[in-house]
Amino acid sequence: LFFFFQCDNAKGLKAFYDAIKYGPNHLMVFGGVCATVTSIIAESLKGWNLVQLSFAATTPELADKKKYPYFFRTVPSDNAVNPAILKLLKHYHWKRVGTLTQDVQRFSEVRNDLTGVLYGEDIEISDTESFSNDPCTSVKKLKSNDVRIILGQFDEEMAVKVFCCAYEEEMYGSKYQWIIPGWYENLWWESWINSSQCLSKNLLAAMEGYIGVDFEPLSSKTNKTISGRTPQQYEKEYNAKRGDGQSSKFHGYAYDGIWVIARTLQRAMNHLNSTKEHQKIEDFDYTNHKLGKIFLNAMNETRFFGVTGEVVFRNGERMGTIKFTQFQEQKEVKVGEYNAVDDKLVIINNSIRFQGLEPPKDKTIIQEELRKISLPLYSILSALTILGMIMASAFLFFNIKNRNQKLIKMSSPYMNNLIILGGMLSYASIFLFGLDGSFVSEKTFETLCTVRTWILTVGYTTAFGAMFAKTWRVHAIFKNVKMKKKIIKDQKLLGIVGGMLLIDLCILICWQVVDPLRRTVEKYNMEPDPAGRDISIRPILEHCENTHMTIWLGIVYAYKGLLMLFGCFLAWETRNVSIPALNDSKYIGMSVYNVGIMCIIGAAVSFLTRDQPNVQFCIVALVIIFCSTITLCLVFVPKLITLRTNPDAATQNRRFQFTQNQKKEDSKTSTSVTSVNQASTSRLEGLQSENHRLRMKITELDKDLEEVTMQLQDTPEKTTYIKQNHYQDLNDILSIRNFTDSKDGEKAILKNHLDQNPPAQWGSSDPSRTSKDPIEDINSPEHIQRRLSLQLPILHHAYLPSIGGVDASCASPCVSPSASPRHRHVPPSFRVMVSGL
Repeated sequence: LFFFFQCDNAKGLKAFYDAIKYGPNHLMVFGGVCATVTSIIAESLKGWNLVQLSFAATTPELADKKKYPYFFRTVPSDNAVNPAILKLLKHYHWKRVGTLTQDVQRFSEVRNDLTGVLYGEDIEISDTESFSNDPCTSVKKLKSNDVRIILGQFDEEMAVKVFCCAYEEEMYGSKYQWIIPGWYENLWWESWINSSQCLSKNLLAAMEGYIGVDFEPLSSKTNKTISGRTPQQYEKEYNAKRGDGQSSKFHGYAYDGIWVIARTLQRAMNHLNSTKEHQKIEDFDYTNHKLGKIFLNAMNETRFFGVTGEVVFRNGERMGTIKFTQFQEQKEVKVGEYNAVDDKLVIINNSIRFQGLEPPKDKTIIQEELRKISLPLYSILSALTILGMIMASAFLFFNIKNRNQKLIKMSSPYMNNLIILGGMLSYASIFLFGLDGSFVSEKTFETLCTVRTWILTVGYTTAFGAMFAKTWRVHAIFKNVKMKKKIIKDQKLLGIVGGMLLIDLCILICWQVVDPLRRTVEKYNMEPDPAGRDISIRPILEHCENTHMTIWLGIVYAYKGLLMLFGCFLAWETRNVSIPALNDSKYIGMSVYNVGIMCIIGAAVSFLTRDQPNVQFCIVALVIIFCSTITLCLVFVPKLITLRTNPDAATQNRRFQFTQNQKKEDSKTSTSVTSVNQASTSRLEGLQSENHRLRMKITELDKDLEEVTMQLQDTPEKTTYIKQNHYQDLNDILSIRNFTDSKDGEKAILKNHLDQNPPAQWGSSDPSRTSKDPIEDINSPEHIQRRLSLQLPILHHAYLPSIGGVDASCASPCVSPSASPRHRHVPPSFRVMVSGL
């Protein structure tokens, strides 16, 4: 054998060629430590048919069998760690790594081979960085690319710089895992710490937990080897013979190498003995290609258990054992090993200590978390909504039960029902606003986007449309300039509300057809996990949106705003109508004010809190609950209180004064007295029947009045005069015609049953006959006129209240007794009631 351990190129090559030329024929070459010398010799061995076996050359370049067909080694190649790294990555399910390589051929070759190993195993190399002297730039790039598992290839000096940069970039701890060569000397960092600008404690903090990968110098098994010793016995004997000399980690491979050569020669001899050529190994020379091939094949087939483990060659490469060590508390601890023969990874129980609760992730795990509405919050607001719907149902029951009461009947119970219906629809929309992806599927959520918009829109229009329609009827009656009798039935009001709803439906249908609402997901910036796990939380939020959301919302808001302004206008115009059963203007104004303010505040706050679904839902729900509740309470609570305390308070005063003041150019003020329409079309027939009965009563009173007048006559010749003047005075008192305020053009007309009976029925004699010479006795015209001026007003005041005219308590039209009833005007303070409207 030719033993070769020279590392100097010149000396090494000279020694080798001198041995070939001047020495005896060598069967094999054993040795080769330095890669440069070994590679040159190994490449030239084919010409001499010599097989070389190395125990220390680990350079990956020598694995090229086309270039070095006669080269073998008992030590695993540097590339042998790559299958072990692959197995480790798979064990911890790391599928995304990055590499950091020093610009040296040895490390570059390992990196290139690792790339090929990982390529077909569904493991992504997300970033490949290399450096010559300063690794900090490369470390920053690895961090920017979110590399968590770093596979490093560099020597001890560069390792110190790498970990200093890692400390500065905070690329250590529970989120990162460094895997570097494991062949560094013991306490290797102490030799290079002074060359860096990193403190020792910072360097050790960054190094904590790194995993080193290297071949196993001696087997950990207790089996006996080919020499009859166990690996432990061999190590003990080796240390005893070594004494104080420096130990080499290759001594076990050198020992097994001798056994490989011995077994190879034995196999070659057995092969030669089995043939009939009778050749011996001593017959070998450098030109004997046949024996050279026999030695080559015998070594390639050698297999036994040595002190370094199972000795097996595959294409000249040793299939050895790779060990894994971890840096724990300033020392390296063996945590596992990989057997290349069996392709099996063994992790020593509980030996690997990751700095987190679990192994690091191979990348930043982004866990999308739906920001959903809190179930307790949804339950509380749903309970409040249910209470609101119960209250609305109670108002509905109250309205239906008392629909024939005068107070409720005059306030249009059908419109009240629509107000309640609108409020209940608004309440119902709250349940839909609280349903998100945590309760329903994506498809259902998209459907709810449309349904809840429709329900809230229709509910709003139904409630306020009915309220404004009622107010419009009061406005139409009391703002009628000509003061004509006007009947506005509920069917017309229903038509008005239907028209408003039709506009809503047109907008919503166009919205749904042209640009329907869709489910969109908004993603927010990543947040750390509250539980401390090695993941990042990316909050996502569901929205109901479409392409032109702003335009459609603008149309809806504009329409609803105009509706609110119209209601405010009607409420202001009818503010002086003093019949509570008819006029809700004060409560409408309060309702519009509260709803308007709350909607503006709610819309603004809801937009600003769109990234906080709990806050947004709470605000929207409370605004809807408040607006619906305050509207229903303002409409029905006063009626409920009035009906319980004084049911006739709102309707017993059927005569009132409706006054408007305006300024003229001469700064004079006039007052117009208007009549009140009870505005209850459902009572029309009853009022007409009552009107007929009162007309009959007036006829009876006319007869009584006629008898009284006849008794006041003493002479027949005065009859015609008295009757005619009596009727004329009575007609002047009971009929108020053309009582007009020239300022505002309003007229008050009192219908009198006497208009149907012509005065001719009292007599046909010439009234001029009664104006002859006055009679001096008690029946003279002066006395009769004086008596009539006193008696007729008394009768007038006696029966007018029974037909809804002047109140019996009203001050009498006190005038001078000498004044003629024919020329006496009704004072402006008289209050007039037109019945039967």
